Amino acid sequence: MSDTAKTTASPLRAGAMSLTLGPWIVAALLLLVLPFIFDNNSSITIMNQMWITVIFALAYNMLLGQGGMLSFGHAVYMGMGGFLCMHVMNYVEDFGIALPLPVLPLFGGLFGMGFAMLIGAISTSGAGTRFAMISLGIGELVAACSVIIVAFFGGEEGISGDRTYGLPFFGIEFLKQIEVYYLISFWLMLSAALMYLFSRTPVGRMANAVRDNPERAQFLGYSSRWVRFYSFMASGFFCGIAGGLFAINYEILTEENLNTSSSGIILLVTFLGGVGFFFGPIIGAIAFTLLQTVLSLETELWAFYAGALFLATVMYFPGGLAGLIMMHVPAFKFGNAGKLVMPYVKTLIPGLITVLGIAALVEMIFHYRHASVGDDEMTIFWTTFDSHAVVPWVIVTVITAIAFYITKTTAPDLKEAWGDANTPPTTGGDA
Repeated sequence: MSDTAKTTASPLRAGAMSLTLGPWIVAALLLLVLPFIFDNNSSITIMNQMWITVIFALAYNMLLGQGGMLSFGHAVYMGMGGFLCMHVMNYVEDFGIALPLPVLPLFGGLFGMGFAMLIGAISTSGAGTRFAMISLGIGELVAACSVIIVAFFGGEEGISGDRTYGLPFFGIEFLKQIEVYYLISFWLMLSAALMYLFSRTPVGRMANAVRDNPERAQFLGYSSRWVRFYSFMASGFFCGIAGGLFAINYEILTEENLNTSSSGIILLVTFLGGVGFFFGPIIGAIAFTLLQTVLSLETELWAFYAGALFLATVMYFPGGLAGLIMMHVPAFKFGNAGKLVMPYVKTLIPGLITVLGIAALVEMIFHYRHASVGDDEMTIFWTTFDSHAVVPWVIVTVITAIAFYITKTTAPDLKEAWGDANTPPTTGGDA
């Protein structure tokens, strides 16, 4: 290679490296400054839960998104890693073992990987209904054992511990929630980076090939079963890390951490974010955690809204929230994104009002049917009124109907603008 070519290639490589590292640097800086923006303990606790869910969702997406394996019992591996970490935490307290707390999730990861190795040996021969049913059966079996094998699972009460009895880590005893936050954030960045690198390894690439066409991958000389098995083990490892972080954060684990309900929630989270993109589960975990924590403080029907959002995503946006974001890439690439601004304003604002109006009607019906006798007042959107009066019902219904009509009327213009924005510009020239 000539000196000129070397000089030209060097900036290109540097630019590619900056593009690769840029999102990770931004994410790390964001994790560092978030506690200064949301500095109360409740907000930090929500963020801790959010980052644990992100690791769990990314680990689950290693199966579903990359390997095409639908698991209905994947919370087992997170729960098993968490239970082992809780026992290790108690052993450290009882016997004074010199074990710093930050390495505890590693034990959970190894135990989750070991359990995934046992289950994967009998379940990864296929990725269809057989795998899904085996995962469901294993999940139910372990959940049943959690109330039988009391020595390990602690029965219905679970097991608890105290993270502060561990060996101080550079003088940090993890008494404060913000100290736990930075510990979880460290493992989040490390786990996400390792999972991303795994997706770029030959095994990760072949997992995509096995997902799309296992027969062709087999014809090329790759064992579909072994590719699924390695992906399954890697996923179990990071699920165990999430379980270990859960044990550190909450200092208690119960049967709820490994039952079918928890497995269903992580499936919902991953689909909501988008299984076809690496960052999809991150978006899904953040959105669902906010629904589960923040929205649940405002309404008892938060699960209803989460289910409605999931249903709408599956029906109209199969790529999830990440897919919805990536749909706009061509418009930005062609320089036509500006064409969507006004159509979005004209359609999405009344559409949002329609959704909020329907939610208000649902809340009013719920309050009208389930409120105690004499409790006629309710508050929606910072407005207090009598839910048994006719006027509020008429106002909300009329506003919702008008907003829906505007949305339906302007939707064709938005569709036309969307087509224009995603059409590549034509270039004229002499023949």
